[in-house]
Amino acid sequence: MAETDESAVPQRAVIVGAIPDQPTRVLKEAARYAKLFSAPLIVAHVDVTRFVTYEDPDGYMHTAPIDIDLAIGEAQLSAVTSAAASVLDGSGVDWSVTQLVGDPALAIKHLSEKAQARLIVVGTRRRGFGESVREFFTGSVAARLAHRQSRPILVVPLEDPVDDDEDLWPPS
Repeated sequence: MAETDESAVPQRAVIVGAIPDQPTRVLKEAARYAKLFSAPLIVAHVDVTRFVTYEDPDGYMHTAPIDIDLAIGEAQLSAVTSAAASVLDGSGVDWSVTQLVGDPALAIKHLSEKAQARLIVVGTRRRGFGESVREFFTGSVAARLAHRQSRPILVVPLEDPVDDDEDLWPPS
């Protein structure tokens, strides 16, 4: 495992969007496809507390925090890296972790273009009223990726499926 250097992005990789406390199923499915494709796996965490201010011609991105507390993004990256190591070490897949900033769909799209990604893997959102409100305002990362780039996307359910007659948003 290595932290991905922006200038040395693995090519023809499988990219998996990862968040802290995400079920391991998403990483396992991404690793399975990376192995099937004989491709490297890039575990990408997007720090939504930072945004891109500008990009140099050589590709270096300058960022600024939305909040002064930089420890949040660092702690989240550490959690994602630990989870990836516990799932991927010994899997036979060449993997690395990178932290992106800003809007998750746009950041993953940009990385997938740089890596000439073979596949993008993301998890579904968690069920619940708060997540539904967030998705209403920001949109589904998977749906936004599907409409903004041409690479295949695998959406992995995070939870057991909801029965057809079950309410998606039960009263609180």
